[in-house]
Amino acid sequence: MNLVVDIGNTLVKTAVFQNNKLLEKRTFSKEKFSKEFDIIQKNYPLITKCIISSVSKDDEKFQNKLKANYKTFFLDDRVKLPFQNGYATPNSLGKDRIAVVAAAVDQYPGKNVLIIDAGTCITYDLKTCEEKYLGGAISPGINLRFKSLHKFTANLPLVTPKPEPGIIGNSTETSILSGVINGIKMELKSTAEWYLSEFEDLTIIFTGGDHQILSMPLKNSIFANSNFLLEGLNFILEFNKTQ
Repeated sequence: MNLVVDIGNTLVKTAVFQNNKLLEKRTFSKEKFSKEFDIIQKNYPLITKCIISSVSKDDEKFQNKLKANYKTFFLDDRVKLPFQNGYATPNSLGKDRIAVVAAAVDQYPGKNVLIIDAGTCITYDLKTCEEKYLGGAISPGINLRFKSLHKFTANLPLVTPKPEPGIIGNSTETSILSGVINGIKMELKSTAEWYLSEFEDLTIIFTGGDHQILSMPLKNSIFANSNFLLEGLNFILEFNKTQ
């Protein structure tokens, strides 16, 4: 039984896997880590291995607690990856992007796959049918765009995301909603169409915390999976067990 831990800047996501099946996932603030970890330990005493992916530098106490209880792997430069990394700056490649590409290798072997992860940033990542990672793109996510409009202008309000805004906004708030949400949807559509025209039999995975708000304008060859990153981390853990 495996424990996957994804530590972000403010939130921690955990998932328990058994035989590659997701049994439970949790999302909580860093302040609740000890309490949540105790619950996981109590509910799943058969966990023996753990993988940690962290973007934070202040999580040593979390790492020490996990290491004290499980055989623990860290997603870092020393971890073996199940794909050929063609990124020109591999040391700067985000751990979230590594995880979703690993999930694509596991679940769609021998296929061209584009993973679109709509989170704080919107990332586009391509792995080929030869299991080579080519790279992709990074774009500001929904809340980054809302916050930028509010912070770097004098009078624009901070807007809360809402799905399906109209194209023509009839107020400042609805105009911002239209510009941000519909602008991202058009970006998603045109980017997906370009990849579909360049790569044969392309499968597109749409994931991330904002994927439900955005929804993909294209339907063919597109699959939504909110657990793709966690599944990728579990696959990396399993892959390194055999190395």
